[in-house]
Amino acid sequence: MQEYHLFEYAVIRVVPRVEREEFLNVGIILYCPKQGFLQSKFSLDMERLRAFAGKLDISELEEYLGALDRICIGGTKAGPIGKLPIASRFRWLTATRSTVVQTSKVHPGFCKDAAETLEKLYQNLVV
Repeated sequence: MQEYHLFEYAVIRVVPRVEREEFLNVGIILYCPKQGFLQSKFSLDMERLRAFAGKLDISELEEYLGALDRICIGGTKAGPIGKLPIASRFRWLTATRSTVVQTSKVHPGFCKDAAETLEKLYQNLVV
């Protein structure tokens, strides 16, 4: 019987005007220490983004989201943060910010397969 493992996740949000606190969910970051798993999944619905925030610089947004992916993977391509242990990288990624790319509060759960859980959360909260 496969056991359940504690995981934590946060929703990646685009907040074009921070002062208005309006956001659009674009992805998920999921961390499961027991499985050594830290991964993000995101997508940009250009039509929704243009309707929501027409003046947003999409290429800059894609660059920021790509940086989140690199930090999840870790290593030298992710800069100094990428060299941190996996738990520290997750905490850094989900720290409270007042920027265009933010994350929700961190939510816990239990899963058997972290990759499968990431996909389910992505389908339920983003798509």
